[in-house]
Amino acid sequence: MDNSSLSLPAAIFILFLFTTHPNYCLSARKHLSSESDTDTDFIRSSCNATIYPDLCFATFSSYATEIQSDSKILATMSLTLALNTTLSASQTLTDLGKTQGLEPKEAAALHDCVEQISDSVDEFTRSISEMEETQGKSFAFRMSDVETWVSAALTDEDTCIDGFSENAMDADVKAAVATVIEKVAQLTSISLAFVNQYAGSK
Repeated sequence: MDNSSLSLPAAIFILFLFTTHPNYCLSARKHLSSESDTDTDFIRSSCNATIYPDLCFATFSSYATEIQSDSKILATMSLTLALNTTLSASQTLTDLGKTQGLEPKEAAALHDCVEQISDSVDEFTRSISEMEETQGKSFAFRMSDVETWVSAALTDEDTCIDGFSENAMDADVKAAVATVIEKVAQLTSISLAFVNQYAGSK
């Protein structure tokens, strides 16, 4: 017999449940749907308070059932996503810096940018660790540290872009860096907004 098949008693019970208690089944489905709607509404409301609401909702709505209207989980998840995106950006910029034919100033700007993004990685890592800390410093003190570190990460990303502001820079290199850093900076901005929301919820 196929182990995945329902046993006869189980099948009879399910049939009995649907035929004699249809309201129970409908109520359970509505309850699950209501919870899902509430979680999604929380994501939408939280994202509407950011500078990039559309990107925010597109990014986090699929995690609504995991977040469950919990501002701490949302903030921590956003920091983790920002960290992973920043790590990927660092590797992309490192590879770009190895491109043959770069002018010295472009290579130098890429080197500086990689260092700045590396600082962002450290700041996100410290922030995530601090979000999980429950001992020692007060909640307000810990959140102040996290807000400071995430703000510093955003500054690092802006500084990276500023390094390519000269008109003499190769247009393709500038565009490649801008594309990579823009996504990181947007997620960092969203993370900062979520951290601020969580800090203000206590």
